[in-house]
Amino acid sequence: MVALGLQATHLISPQKLPIRKQRTFSNIVIRSSIAEPSGEPAPLGQKTKYNDGLFAKAFMGLFARKMEKFAAAPKAGTEPKKGVFGYDYESFVEVSKRVMQGRSRLQQQQVVRQVLLSMLPPGAPAQFRKLFPPTKWAAEFNAALTVPFFYWLVGPSEVVEVEINGVKQKSGVHIKKCRYLENSGCVGMCVNMCKIPTQDFFTNEFGLPLTMIPNFEDMSCEMVYGQVPPSFEEDEASKQPCFAEICSMANPKSSVCHKLQA
Repeated sequence: MVALGLQATHLISPQKLPIRKQRTFSNIVIRSSIAEPSGEPAPLGQKTKYNDGLFAKAFMGLFARKMEKFAAAPKAGTEPKKGVFGYDYESFVEVSKRVMQGRSRLQQQQVVRQVLLSMLPPGAPAQFRKLFPPTKWAAEFNAALTVPFFYWLVGPSEVVEVEINGVKQKSGVHIKKCRYLENSGCVGMCVNMCKIPTQDFFTNEFGLPLTMIPNFEDMSCEMVYGQVPPSFEEDEASKQPCFAEICSMANPKSSVCHKLQA
């Protein structure tokens, strides 16, 4: 999911706009904000409250409407959403849950890939590869863009220093408490609908390796641009059990989330 917004960011780069429009553009981009009195994500077990601006709601709606084409029918009596701005974050997550229904792990990941590709202009991956070859600079640049442009999707984050192949660089992003994970409460959605597709899209479509490391203890996450992701079988996330107490789709009897099984 992160892949889509970053590509849109590069295609509508604020650096190409006049200074006055750059400021306006940036203000629109970071319009999502935490509504908690502390200004920080709510403690584990509580859902963080957000204020979402037009940019955030537009992306929620665009993404949700694309995914609706692959989603199971909504529950009887549920009124269908109308228009891009008819969705909020909760309904965006609800569409994701319906996409998972009746699909295997690999099929879920394929749907996300198709949605991402459908929202990019022709030749976008090739353009990205040309503009951002897999260098330290490209990894650091994409990490810096992630923080303001993905507040609406994952919540507050910050650039952190990481070490890749013995080289220290600021191409890591620490997400304090992932909004997508805390709203879904689902390990399978985190891994199948976000982590794996995003890693795959950056690594194989864009040519810039990316590894995402969710922490299921506190719902934080580390994104490391420039680091090749492990295979699914070697990834610790593939062995994670369900959030039995908060996930409506959980299988408490399974030692590994059933949505992570083929």
